[in-house]
Amino acid sequence: MTSTPKFAHVVLQTSRLEEMRDWYCTVLDAHVVFEGHGLCFITFDEEHHRVALLGVPVELEPRNPGAAGMHHSAYTFDALEDLLDRYDLLKAKGITPKVPIQHGVTTSLYYQDPDGNFVELQIDNFATPDEATEYMNGPEYGTNPVGVSFVPELMRDALAAGVPVSKITTHTWALETSPDLPDPMVALTS
Repeated sequence: MTSTPKFAHVVLQTSRLEEMRDWYCTVLDAHVVFEGHGLCFITFDEEHHRVALLGVPVELEPRNPGAAGMHHSAYTFDALEDLLDRYDLLKAKGITPKVPIQHGVTTSLYYQDPDGNFVELQIDNFATPDEATEYMNGPEYGTNPVGVSFVPELMRDALAAGVPVSKITTHTWALETSPDLPDPMVALTS
């Protein structure tokens, strides 16, 4: 039997090292472990680094929808309140999500870094991986695996009004409160 690896880190190549460092430290509430020689290593937990930046001395093209490559990296919070607190903190610093998406399996906020890479901040909407897998094999997810957009402020208001998290982390709630928002797939691919 072989051992199972766990995710360690992601490395991004950039010609905007300082801007990218500051953005990731802000968005992830992270800190720099080492910086020098065109490299920057950042962490926000017990791992020695989770995001590394490789600075290059030439101007690179920002990520664009017509290029192959990683679409996004994702970071999970323990509770909806934590996700919305980070949303509020980032919004106060002028960083807003390109698109909030109620995937059903997760409640997610997609941000874009200075180079155009997507970063997903999310919560899991199910208590266990088995429950999430069951949902992903069900009819709602099968019909719409991307999900629907929502308005984070309305979610915050619903929480304050005592609406259960289990109700406001659904496609139904998002569609009822924000029926006229654009298709989130457009924002994720543009």
